[in-house]
Amino acid sequence: MPELPEVEVTRQGIDEPLRGARVIGVRLGKPLRWPLGCRSDRLLGARLGPVGRRGKYLWLPLVRADRPAGGLLMHLGMSGSLALLASPGEPGPHDHFDLATDRGTLRLTDPRRFGAVVYAPALDQPPADRLLARLGAEPFDPLFTAGDLYRALRGRRTSIKAVLLAGDVVVGAGNIYACEALHQAGIHPSTRSERISAPRAAALLAALRATLARALALGGSTLRDFSDVHGTSGVFQAEAAVYGRSGLPCPRCARPVRRVVQAGRSTYYCPGCQRR
Repeated sequence: MPELPEVEVTRQGIDEPLRGARVIGVRLGKPLRWPLGCRSDRLLGARLGPVGRRGKYLWLPLVRADRPAGGLLMHLGMSGSLALLASPGEPGPHDHFDLATDRGTLRLTDPRRFGAVVYAPALDQPPADRLLARLGAEPFDPLFTAGDLYRALRGRRTSIKAVLLAGDVVVGAGNIYACEALHQAGIHPSTRSERISAPRAAALLAALRATLARALALGGSTLRDFSDVHGTSGVFQAEAAVYGRSGLPCPRCARPVRRVVQAGRSTYYCPGCQRR
């Protein structure tokens, strides 16, 4: 599933090329998770503003005559990716949305169709407000401190790995990044969240930020389907210390990495570096 680094890489790839571009066509393919929410011709003639991101959602604001005209909230789902194409050609069986502009066509490819493109009058209005309401803090927000994380964890009664994946305390820690950040911070993934001390919460936030920053620098991770808007795969997975490395030596202490299943998800950790 594309996580925060992959979505941010996508945002960076389309923001500058499409800023100010005029919408000249819209094509809808097979239904996605939710309907568009407006007639597609309503989008024609609008220009695109600066592309934003909240969690794993992209926000493409629309402008008409220098005034806001709503926008498109996009989610890549489990297997989606966006491509910016100068000559899009005929859509394939998994190409379910095209936004044609005078600077190229933005095409959503999503084999599993769990992604979404939804119109909203504004981010604080339905349906965008409902979809974004339960998202936690952005990990790079300077206003989100280690103290905030510590206090949030004190109120949870589940494993720290589960809290990271839930995304309602802090967004962005998908499975691969949660495993890597917990390893870097030296925290066992089954540790109860309320038992994490303030110093360990500070170490975890620093590790999460470092992990996500490195993933951004490497174009994200490509485990199956993800590629950026130019078709390039991410390579962070090649640097993973524990994720996907069950039985291989930990790069820090050389003990074999272990794999366990938590809530149906594979978790990788080092029993030497990450003690309970």
